[in-house]
This record gives sequence, structure tokens and C-alpha cells, in this order.
Amino acid sequence: MRILITGASGLLGLNLALEAAAEHEVYGTAKDHLLNTSAFTVLQSDLLSPGAVERVLDRTQPDWVIHCAALANVDACESDPVLAQQTNSDLPARLAANVARGGARLVHISTDSVFDGSRGDYTEQDEPNPLGVYARTKLDGERRVAETNPEAIIARVNLFGWSMSGKRSLGEFFVRKLQAGVKVMGFTDVFFCPLLATDLAAILIKMLELELTGLYHVVSRECLSKHEFGIRVAHTFNLDASLITPVSVEQSSLVASRSPNLTLRTDKLAHALGEQPPDVADGLERFHRQFMDGYPQHIQRMAAQPPG
Repeated sequence: MRILITGASGLLGLNLALEAAAEHEVYGTAKDHLLNTSAFTVLQSDLLSPGAVERVLDRTQPDWVIHCAALANVDACESDPVLAQQTNSDLPARLAANVARGGARLVHISTDSVFDGSRGDYTEQDEPNPLGVYARTKLDGERRVAETNPEAIIARVNLFGWSMSGKRSLGEFFVRKLQAGVKVMGFTDVFFCPLLATDLAAILIKMLELELTGLYHVVSRECLSKHEFGIRVAHTFNLDASLITPVSVEQSSLVASRSPNLTLRTDKLAHALGEQPPDVADGLERFHRQFMDGYPQHIQRMAAQPPG
């Protein structure tokens, strides 16, 4: 298959492009970052510019499109709600319409943050209640994609993994800080279901192969607090867990509101796949194995300028 992945320099986009490139012809768009890789074809494009979506689709003629590009920095969305709306809502709607006209299959990446986290254990049938600009614009993007392209897959995700900057995921944060002997906070009252980026990538490809449609929670089958996640990272990497101070999110200096309980049910996904998604323990084992195999350095070298 010929696959177009938007946001290919991001945490999910890059891991997904590398995972898919093993068996497929992959094109990845990047806006600001030069990607130095021969694993897939990189297209420099600002998808918000007029005609950019149409040009990229015309050039790549994809069978599958996986839309990872987003303004995902929660505080940046609060600072620039217009850009958040353009990136997280208007762009997905325009992409969905063009993909539908061209006959390709679309996966739109959304977020668990569409819920307010007041109770957790959310299913796809539960009514979202987004708290901030990021969550509101992502929910609007979901709804516009579903309306414009009913055959699309909409995947609500939460993930960790290795990124080009080394600073894009909570897993990387804990590894980097604990290796340096730095004390960090771990929220005891914020719960999530993080899935390793490469595991998420493999599931998204399988969902396309199975020709699924509609809304799915694509997260780990295991949910835990961010403090417990940090403790598990420390134990997996043989680092000092006592450096992680258990705190409430109210004690932090975060600007935007965070949903406290984003535990999501994966029953629908498990039924469609014929198997449960991985748990956090499985993901952390593979996260550590990637570390030992030099995968983080391999990823980070892609940010380097090519020689000459």
C-alpha cells in the first residue's frame, strides 16, 4: 500500500512512518523539521497553506492516509486558539473531504482529552466534555471528519515513545530526568492509559487492513496514574524511583486545565482486532528494549542536517 502520514516529524508520525515503511511505500509530511532518512519519502509542506493538502494528495496518490499532524501543546493552544482551530479542526475537515473524493482510506488521530476526566472508564458512546482549547478543537476535528468522511477511522489515543527531540513523551521525560539524578513530580491524581508509539502504529495499520470505520479508543488496556507510570519507568530502566515525588496536579504550575481521570475502555477495539491491545508493562518492556538497541539515537539522528 501507498501510505501518506501527516506530521511525520512528530512522536507518533515518525514512529508510525518507520513502522509502516517495513512493508509499505510511505510518504510523510513535515512542516518545520528536516528529516534525514531514507526509510520513507519526506515532503516538506505547511498543510495550512492554500492548496497544500490538494498538492500533497495529488503527488502521493495514497491508498491510506493517517493524519497525525496537530497542534498538541496544550498551553500553546490556550495562547493561540485561532491556530489551534485551524490546525486541529479546519485542517482535518479539509483533508477528510479531499481523501473521500480521492477514494483513499483515512485514519484521523484524536485524543483522550475530549473527556473532562470527572469519572473515567469512558466508552466510545460516552458524551465528551472537553475542558480547554486543545481538547475542544480536537473534538471539533473529530466531528467534522466523521461528518465529511463517514468511512474514516477516528482513533482517540494516548502514547509514549522515543522522539526526535527526546522530549515529546512522558516516558522520555522520566528516563532523561532520572538518569540525570533530577527530582521530578509524579501526579497521583491524573490517570491515563498510555500505549507505546510503535505498538499504536502496528494497531493503526491493522485497523486499516481490517477496513474498520468509525470511532475507537486506541489506548493501552491498562490504566494508571502518572506517578505510578514514572515508578514503573524507573524500575524498568533500573533508575532511582525515590527521585519521583508524589504530588497532586493542583500543586503544579500547569497553565491549561488537565482532565484527571482519562481511563478509557478498549472493548470495542479488542472485539474488532480479535485481541486485546498491549498493557503498560508490555509497552515499557519494549520501550526499554528499544533503548538498549539504540533506537532513540537512531530517531534523533534523523533531525541532523545531511552532510554537505
